[in-house]
Amino acid sequence: MSKQPTFPSYQAGSGWNTLLPKRQAKTQAPSERHFDAIVIGAGVTGLAAARRIAELEPQARVLLVDASTVGDGASGRNSGFLINLPHNTGMSGHGSPIEVARKQIALYNTGLAWLKSLIDQHQIDCGWNPVGKYHAAATPDGAARLKSTLQQYQDWGVAYTELGRDALQQQLGTTHYHYGYHSDNNVFVQPAALVRGLADSLPANVQLWEGEPVLSLHEGKPHRVRTATAELSAPRIVIANNGFARKLGFARDRVFTIYTYAGLTEPLDDEELHKLGPAPEWGVIPANRLGTTLRKVAGGRFMVRSSYSYDSEEPLAQVRQALQGCYQMRYPQMRTHALPLVWGGVTALTRNGALYFGQVGDGLYISIGCNGAGMLKGSMFGKLLGEMACGQQSPQLADALGFERPSWLPPEPLRRIAVVSTIQYQKYKAGIER
Repeated sequence: MSKQPTFPSYQAGSGWNTLLPKRQAKTQAPSERHFDAIVIGAGVTGLAAARRIAELEPQARVLLVDASTVGDGASGRNSGFLINLPHNTGMSGHGSPIEVARKQIALYNTGLAWLKSLIDQHQIDCGWNPVGKYHAAATPDGAARLKSTLQQYQDWGVAYTELGRDALQQQLGTTHYHYGYHSDNNVFVQPAALVRGLADSLPANVQLWEGEPVLSLHEGKPHRVRTATAELSAPRIVIANNGFARKLGFARDRVFTIYTYAGLTEPLDDEELHKLGPAPEWGVIPANRLGTTLRKVAGGRFMVRSSYSYDSEEPLAQVRQALQGCYQMRYPQMRTHALPLVWGGVTALTRNGALYFGQVGDGLYISIGCNGAGMLKGSMFGKLLGEMACGQQSPQLADALGFERPSWLPPEPLRRIAVVSTIQYQKYKAGIER
């Protein structure tokens, strides 16, 4: 077992979670020690897997355990984009052959419909808004990247609208971007609200245990899971704690973690909101993978997401300064660029952008490596993982198992050197896309 922590430790709570009413975490330890299935990680992937196992086997006793509290983990810290297209296509080797991409799109659309049905059924108030998203470039290299992506969109049959500088300024209120496009393939949500709603509507045969770190997992018949205060057992284990699965002994040479950062403004008045364009809500994805993501949030706040670090958090004072600089570069006309809510979030990446998914042992199932697009992908693949754990088969599961697998990563310290060097190079290459 690694001596390193098996769960993230954050300097600040999720800004999204801070905006919500206080929730009573389910920290009560289970009275039982043996379960029919244990799911490690209560983000969107673990929530979906636990729900699906419980639905397919109503008599099964399912334990869902997480080191954090729901809404304050990684799934409640992202930008709240549900994008139903392959992510970062054409960027850094993440291109997708046509047939593979179409299968991915079909899976994501199925997952989106499933999520929407849960939201409607359980009346989850998460700001669901299917208004699409912008991609925008501030440099000629960025514009070339976006145009390459649009060639893939044409191959896939995905509709889009190209926009020049004037049109982007009219929609977004900034002259920073020279070229971009808009597509309808995105839904905005309040991510912490979505995760909390999914957790609070789990089937009755799922027990959620929050604030309880899993320290080790030992394979056997049954498998044994040791937490901070208990030893548990189950014949089936679902590993859905993303990058920290490697601290439990899985995918050590396939997955690495980076921290990304975001900040939210205070609610803006009408005059300031008008400077951000006419629409009440929009989002921009940068042309460079290490660029800055923006979101004008329904309800009157503005979000800036940028900056990356390998395997540990940067000091938040330093992060705040960087994020405010990104904001000011794009919107110098704002009265203030203060971001009172700033937080980090961990995400798991693979070298080639592939998801680490499937059965990894007798009764052991895993889905990790969201590669920065985890909300929708995690939900759908978590659902499929739960079905796999119950012996179910489907064309969707067959497609998921047929996708490319994660490529090999060098060991430390070579891995750190390679990743940090890549981040620095991409920062330099991004220029004013940052």
